[in-house]
Parts: sequence; structure tokens; C-alpha cells
Amino acid sequence: MNMSARKKVSLSLVVVVAFAAGIFSATIGGNWLGAGDRIGTAAHAYQATPESVRITPDPMAQAFETAFVDVADRVNPAVVQIRSEQIREQRQGNPFEGSPFEDFFRMPDGQQRTFRTQALGSGVIVREDGYIATAYHVIRDASSLEVMLQDGTYHKATVEGSDEASDLAVIRIDMKGLPTVAFGSIESVRPGQWVLAFGSPLSEELGNTVTSGIVSAVGRTSRNLSSLNMYAAFIQTDAAINPGNSGGPLVDLRGNLIGINSAIYSRSGGYQGIGFAIPVDVVRNVTTQLMETGTVERGFLGVGFNGVSEALAEALGVPRGSAQVTNLTDGAPAEKAGIHEGDVITAVDGHELRSSDELRTRVGNMAPGDRVALTVNRDGTPKTLQIELGRRSEFVAETTGTDAPAERPDSDDIGALGMTLRSLSGTAAERFGLPAGVSGVLVSAIEEESLAYREADIRQGDVIVEADRKPVGTVEDLRAVIRDASSGESFIVKVLRIQQDQSVTFFTALVKP
Repeated sequence: MNMSARKKVSLSLVVVVAFAAGIFSATIGGNWLGAGDRIGTAAHAYQATPESVRITPDPMAQAFETAFVDVADRVNPAVVQIRSEQIREQRQGNPFEGSPFEDFFRMPDGQQRTFRTQALGSGVIVREDGYIATAYHVIRDASSLEVMLQDGTYHKATVEGSDEASDLAVIRIDMKGLPTVAFGSIESVRPGQWVLAFGSPLSEELGNTVTSGIVSAVGRTSRNLSSLNMYAAFIQTDAAINPGNSGGPLVDLRGNLIGINSAIYSRSGGYQGIGFAIPVDVVRNVTTQLMETGTVERGFLGVGFNGVSEALAEALGVPRGSAQVTNLTDGAPAEKAGIHEGDVITAVDGHELRSSDELRTRVGNMAPGDRVALTVNRDGTPKTLQIELGRRSEFVAETTGTDAPAERPDSDDIGALGMTLRSLSGTAAERFGLPAGVSGVLVSAIEEESLAYREADIRQGDVIVEADRKPVGTVEDLRAVIRDASSGESFIVKVLRIQQDQSVTFFTALVKP
């Protein structure tokens, strides 16, 4: 070996020895300084014992977990998946209709085309002989219904009764001895309590999904929520609810039904932490009547109302949630009891109103013949009136109003447009100075921040006489146009307005939310 080679070998040995000595020193030093646990050397393995890494289960955590599992085991057999099919016919019209080219390009009438669409929802068995509670919008316009039970079997279902105003329906399958859920009590529902939501979110393959959360709030009412359900003070929850969960149960940790999943608040169309359930008191009232008679009877007061402005509330010294009477139904209980237009209702049965919409939800869930105590403020002087509720069907058709025909926050996005509408009556026409014989839908109130006010230039007192080139005679006519439109789609409306004692008509456009 030459001198150069010997030098290279010597240098390599020095490097190897230095590297080994460094590892040895680090290990000994780390153990001596107690740093072995921190740097992860092998010394740590010799210090560890099985007892030092064993986790002792917490009894409370185990009990909490077991409670969720027990509720899921108890409720899931009563949860069903609902598949509905709708058959729609649509005429293919002139693409130039409504444009300046309509007269130049005359097109033959289009042929009717048939479309079949499927929808997915959920339900819960409430009677062992096949009665299932669900949301009305799950089965609306369905030509056929099919129910899948937890065991994977399919059964044809029929609609036993539905109530669009409360967004509830009862369907039935031909079976007996089915598992059911028990009704809970709305009085026991409190913000912060744990709840579980069941259903089939988003897909048929996700049946009997259970999600957990808390009750975020109770008694939620607003004009937009009233457009979804006229008689429910919603339960708000952060338990995950998605499309397909509608109609499924919301239950407490006892496994009792406290609500029916109905809607979500979302900018994306999916779950964003805010869901709404129809409370059990409304569910029990409506579904019991639908199972027994197929229809729903509600107590009728006979007042139209709006909220009170901040200035009026301060002037009268009344709560901001009070309801101001805007009109009365002739011969109805409210008029007979001495309520006047302009009166401000501040409480129902001693319960102070937190929102004017609460007047409708409280009275609407009472029965004909029930007595209600209304606290009324007239010109700054409060008084309490005892009123026996009438039968709604004796005063107004179900399709034309809420507690009073004047102030229905209509479903199918009319409320979301920011307008309160009523079918036109002779009294209303006279009040707004409209000519006799006018047919249309009266805008009795409108939110100034709404697109209908700011962009479509619609005002209180206007009358919508046409929508999408079709005559509008009732609120139901306008609702049908909105229902057929897609979200974000605009449609033309013809409006009649009184200006300087003269009637003028103009066209504008509304956009479906």
C-alpha cells in the first residue's frame, strides 16, 4: 500500500470513530440529563412500562357515548327513506315570445312533453300500523311514493293527508307491528341540549344516517321562515341536515321526537351549521288530525297584522315584537270581541310576543272553540280581551290566508321576495283607492330592503294582475308561477298602481330566490 492510500484509510477510520463516539456520547448524555424522552433515543424504551401508557376509561365519557349509541339503536328502525316520482307536462313555447321579434317570428304551438323527476326525502313511523310523518315538500306533487325501511325492503305508500301551511304530511304503508318513536314535549326543549338528526342526506345510499349537535335556539320565526312554514316556531340546530334529511326526525337523548327536519340556512345549498326543525307540538297537532280525519282544522281569530316600527313601539311603550292589527275579517271572533284596526297586540295568553309572526304560530296551533287571552294596546292604554276562536273554514278558504286572509306570508318563496300578498277584496280595493272590478293580488306590505322594492319598483298598494304572461286572480295563481320557475330565474309581472287618483299599469320583473 502506498503512502497516499494509507492516508486515505487513516482519514476514513478517524471519521468512523468520531461518528460512533458522537452517537455514544449523545445517548449517554441524553440519559444522564433525562433528555432521552425528549429526543426519542432507545433509552426511552427501557424506562416505559405498560402502566404508564394505559388510559383509564372515564365513566362519564363512556356513559355519554353509550347514550348516543342507545338512541341510534332505538330510533333508526323507525326511520324510513321516501322516494317520490313526479310527472310534469310542459309545452315548448315560442322562444321569441315577449320579445320585440314575437310578431315577426310566429311559431306554431308547441307539443306537450312529459318529464319524470325523482326526489328523495325521509320520514319517521309514528304509528305501528304504517303511519309515517314527513315534510309536505317531500311528497308534494308526487305521482307515486315508495318507502324503504331500515331492513332494506321497499313498500308502496299512499298519502293519508297533507298540510302545506305547516309543511307536514302523513303517508302510510300496508304493514303492522312496525317500530315507532314517541312524541316528546316542546316545553322540555332547551338551547344547548344534545340532539340527533336522522335521515337520508344527499343520496339513496346514505339511508339511516345519524348526526349529532345541539339545539342552537328555539322559537325561531321570521318572514322568510314563515314562507316555509306558517305555523311553526322552528327549532334551530347545528346537527348536520342536508337535502334528503327533510322529513326525518330530530330526537333528544331519550329518543323522543322533538321535531321534523324541514330546512337549512345555506349560501352554498349544503350544510353550514344552521338547520331548522318543525317543533313537536306542531307535529303532534297536525299529524294527529291528518291520521284521524285527513284534514287540519285551526282556530281562527280573524286579524291581519304587521310588525310595529321602532318609532311606534317607543311612542306606545310596547315591545318591538308586537303585532299591529291592519284589518279585520267581517264577523270573525276578533271583530266581535272589540278589536279595532290599529290596535297593537303585545301578548298571547300572557306570553309576550318576541315577533309579530308569533301571533300566527300560537293562535294557528289552537283548535276552534279554544279561548285565548290577547293583551291589546290601544292608543297607549293596555287591556286584555278573552276571545273564543272560530273555525277557520267558516271564514276563509285554506288557500287564501293565514289567521286572516290579508296577511299570508305565502310559501314557495313569495315571503322570500319580501312581499306580503293577499287576494283582492272589495274592502281592500276601496282602502287603496282601486277601481271596482279589478282582479289581481294586492301587495299589502313590502320590505324596503328587498329586491322587489329596490329593483322591481313594487310598492305597497300595487296590484299584480299578470305573471309570466298569465292572468293572476289569486295568491295561488302567482304561487304556481313562482313554483315553476327555477332558482335565480326572472319572470315578467304586470302591475297596476294608483297615482294621483289615476290607475296606471306597467311591467317589471321579479327574480325567484
